[in-house]
Amino acid sequence: MTMIAGGSGTSSRPDRRASPGRDDQTLWTRVDGIQGVPLDLLAARIGSRHYAPHIHEQYAIGVTLDGMETMRYRGERVYSSAGTVVVVEPGEAHTGGPAHPEGFSYLCVYPGAELLGAVTSLDEGTAWPHFRGPIIDDRQLGEALRFAHRALRLGEDPLEGESRLLGVLGTLVQRHAAPGPKDVPRRHGADSRRIARVVAARLSDEMLDPPTLADVAGDLDLSRYQLLRAFRDAMGMPPYAWLAQHRVTRARALLDAGHRPADAASLVGFADQAHLTRWFRRVVGVTPGAYRNSVQDGIVRRPAS
Repeated sequence: MTMIAGGSGTSSRPDRRASPGRDDQTLWTRVDGIQGVPLDLLAARIGSRHYAPHIHEQYAIGVTLDGMETMRYRGERVYSSAGTVVVVEPGEAHTGGPAHPEGFSYLCVYPGAELLGAVTSLDEGTAWPHFRGPIIDDRQLGEALRFAHRALRLGEDPLEGESRLLGVLGTLVQRHAAPGPKDVPRRHGADSRRIARVVAARLSDEMLDPPTLADVAGDLDLSRYQLLRAFRDAMGMPPYAWLAQHRVTRARALLDAGHRPADAASLVGFADQAHLTRWFRRVVGVTPGAYRNSVQDGIVRRPAS
């Protein structure tokens, strides 16, 4: 599931140009002041679009409203029907799209690990909540998430929205979480993770003029095939896709700060605005311009809790 702008501190705008599908609609909302940090919300109707493999820095916690979603997560194809809850952990590569031609709709919230960990009321240093699988058949929880999402998006009573959200997160953790490591859990070997970290750091550092695959492989004393396999095993996508998503993440920060899409594209290394737009839609689900407008509309902010 993928992810924007703010209540007395909310603003939102549908983007009907988010994909080629006639029925595709994406509504991002950002709410400020949830435990001192912003919280992104998503409401979407997906008719034909399939999200490219991507990761989130936060948890993605959603509920399917109608239809059926399919996604690839931790190497498996999974399905979410109406009423079920979907949880994607930070750093886990995944896709998403309609399982059937009639499409599907869903709501999603994107709390950080600190927020989700805080609802457990455990001692500092306790592992962040871990979920063994992404699909949770808990219709009562799904309904509670739907009401919390609506209260947060409308922003008519910020206390109600925040209270409902924390109640949902607390119930989710108590009923369905298992202890896990503080770092995002990985199934892959330590060597693949090490290689991927080195490659990702270099791609990030040289984002505007990235090295060739041969250069990176040679510096690590690996063949290009060995590097590709290790990176894909650890990250769930090849280096070029990781770099494109990293650029999108950096572009989002620039758009948040008020930069125009064309300027953001240049500053993060995309060839032009059209190149940024293609990847932005694949990862975020809306155009950079629609994203920027929604964030700029959220100028009224409520005090942090």
